[in-house]
Amino acid sequence: MDKLKLAVLISGRGSNLQALIDACGDPDFPAMIVHVVSNVADAYGLVRAADANIETTTLNHKDYKDRESFDAALTVIVENSGAELICLAGFMRILSAGFTERWHRRVINIHPSLLPDFKGLDTHARALAAGHVEHGCTVHHVEAGLDDGPVILQARVPVVAGDTPETLAARVLLAEHTLYPQVIKILANNPELWL
Repeated sequence: MDKLKLAVLISGRGSNLQALIDACGDPDFPAMIVHVVSNVADAYGLVRAADANIETTTLNHKDYKDRESFDAALTVIVENSGAELICLAGFMRILSAGFTERWHRRVINIHPSLLPDFKGLDTHARALAAGHVEHGCTVHHVEAGLDDGPVILQARVPVVAGDTPETLAARVLLAEHTLYPQVIKILANNPELWL
């Protein structure tokens, strides 16, 4: 069986990237990571990728005059890698409409909230401040705009008494590490859902 080829875009520590690397280490997992791209040169996720013998590229957005030229360079890298699906894993850039149209339904993201609630940053503190009794994470198709696009799957995490943004974030992150590989497996086995 041909495995679904993934490009993973990161900006930081790469804990969700590691969850995908670990999942892809199972011979029966229906996907493989062919390239990791970071817009931050010292992102620890690049070390994780190198340790797993995955090809990496650093693409500093500050070297480009605008979002569109950065995204055009990113497209060339992804095309050359042969990736069929792009997975955002802590990639702290909003992609242009041109990029999301070029890769329509082939870009997915994991976000630490139950979208459409709490798009953007500081999701855990915002969920606590709003008095929510439930929080979680979402994998969604990426469209132009901040955390926009159809939801694929969510994982729910209860808010417990005494939670701080840090304790809640830690529990949500564990849910993310399970949810992201689960969604990749679903998409790999059911291409009609996204092709």
